[in-house]
Amino acid sequence: MAKKFLSKAFTLPELLLVAAILGYALSVVLLTFINSAALNEASRNLTTATTHAEFVMENIKNTVFASIATNIGNGLWTWDTAAVTSQGLMALNTESVSTISIGTNPLDITVTVTWNDTQGRSRSKILRTLISG
Repeated sequence: MAKKFLSKAFTLPELLLVAAILGYALSVVLLTFINSAALNEASRNLTTATTHAEFVMENIKNTVFASIATNIGNGLWTWDTAAVTSQGLMALNTESVSTISIGTNPLDITVTVTWNDTQGRSRSKILRTLISG
């Protein structure tokens, strides 16, 4: 008399299918996490650069109008990474800040912050304003 075995376990093809689905799902989650981390850093760097440009703009705003163009021409608000750090700010990777002015009254002032991201690509943020005296 032959006994019939009733199996209550998963078969090998079923287990392989589940493993493949889980592997795919985990790879999608991991890829999303890595992309989110990269976007977070890019956003943080852009926010930091904007803050540094606004810091320079506030310094310019708090300066006597007659000396703004002279100070910009003398490079008072043109900084490299060390100068940014000396202002009490946390500098970005190879950050530089440059400031130019055009005209006399009103002054057309442009502050440009440039830095390199983690892949070494050059990024920049530009703020522009008019100041009259």
